[in-house]
Amino acid sequence: MSRTTLDTPPAAPDAHAPLSHGLKQRHLSMIALGGVIGAGLFVGSGAGIAAAGPSIVIAYAVSGLLVMLVMRMLGEMSAAYPSSGSFSAHAERAIGPWAGFTAGWSFWVLLCTAVGLEGIGAAKIVTGWLPGTPEWAWVALFMVVFCVANLAAVKNFGEFEFWFAALKVGAISLFLVLGVLAVAGVLPGTDSPGTSNLTGQGGFLPHGSEGLVVGLLASVFAYGGLETVTIAAAESQNPVQGVARAVRTAMWRIALFYIGSMAVIVTLVPWDSKEVVEKGPYVAALDHLGIPGAGQLMNVVVFVALLSAMNANIYGSSRIAYSLVERGQGPRALGRVSAGVPRVAVFVSCVFGFVCVLLSYWRPDDVFPWLLNMIGAVILVVWIFIAVSQLLLRRRVEREAPEKLVVRMWLFPALTWVALAGMAAIFVLMARQPDTRVQLYSTGGMTLFLAAVGYAWQRARAAR
Repeated sequence: MSRTTLDTPPAAPDAHAPLSHGLKQRHLSMIALGGVIGAGLFVGSGAGIAAAGPSIVIAYAVSGLLVMLVMRMLGEMSAAYPSSGSFSAHAERAIGPWAGFTAGWSFWVLLCTAVGLEGIGAAKIVTGWLPGTPEWAWVALFMVVFCVANLAAVKNFGEFEFWFAALKVGAISLFLVLGVLAVAGVLPGTDSPGTSNLTGQGGFLPHGSEGLVVGLLASVFAYGGLETVTIAAAESQNPVQGVARAVRTAMWRIALFYIGSMAVIVTLVPWDSKEVVEKGPYVAALDHLGIPGAGQLMNVVVFVALLSAMNANIYGSSRIAYSLVERGQGPRALGRVSAGVPRVAVFVSCVFGFVCVLLSYWRPDDVFPWLLNMIGAVILVVWIFIAVSQLLLRRRVEREAPEKLVVRMWLFPALTWVALAGMAAIFVLMARQPDTRVQLYSTGGMTLFLAAVGYAWQRARAAR
């Protein structure tokens, strides 16, 4: 084999048909704004409140600070190197192909599984409205709709997310306005609860530090999905500007939507109210205010949030897969692009998600729980790759192309190390809790397996 052949990098699949740039700035802006309002906030926060009580506000504030740091690091790299592979491409550039392989494929498994879980959640809401209809049929319908939309053109994904995000932002903004008025005692027909719910029923820390730890772990995973905007930016008309704007507004969005709404909920509703878990904290708060039909309306918003997450995760998983294949780290068929869309990757991601749904019915006691445990801590693994990549890339960009540092990490490198220390602390806390310990070990096993495969792949390519 000639030296020319050895030195020639693998060609990108369908290089003549790259991804389109069909996302407009309004799409990206609303994806950034609505992406922070995920299904985890509406659905998963009830369990965190039940565990931590009013101190859930502290839990969301601490985890929110960590997420802000991660988003800032990711934004710095994505503005400098826009890519549909986002953190996976950054990890490959900074650490090596095995790191990009590990981060990318573990996140792909997470997103595809989440597609199925969100479909199941949305189907449960619909069967509550239409009793007797089969859950699996609704999941299949949602999957077909979003699969077809994502197969057609990226602008379809953008339009769906634009209107989904607009509804979520409008709903949670209205909730915050009503909640603040009720807390202040100026909402007609309501009396201010004062601090009774914050200091009663066991006090601010009803379950002590252990309850706060459980709430902290629940809040960390509620923030998953913020990475989508950096993936979508690569297909926007102005990727650098879009990423920079999204990252710079992340702080107030997290503070307002997450921390603000948690503060309103635990002030209005007793933390140990069974409705907080059974109905969800937002529905419980609105029902507590006695606003006619508000609780059911919030169920519609939760339903939309779940569909939005499905749509975003189908998109994100297909682009991560495309990017991996483009960099020679996956089956070439997944990288085929038609009309600016990696259609095979979209279809395979949807199929994987629906298989997860079927496993929840066929093997609910063994295979499905194993799959859920395996993805339980993936987001933390991804965040570690982001932080390490930023540590390594920042110095390189400063030397080689300082003009690309449109977004800069605050107090570099001190806050990057603080973020890594925070992630290590979360791993320690997970190891101490029986439920999360299983997730930690399962995710660790998958990560080590993917790292070994990625390293072997890297060595094999280097030897060719």
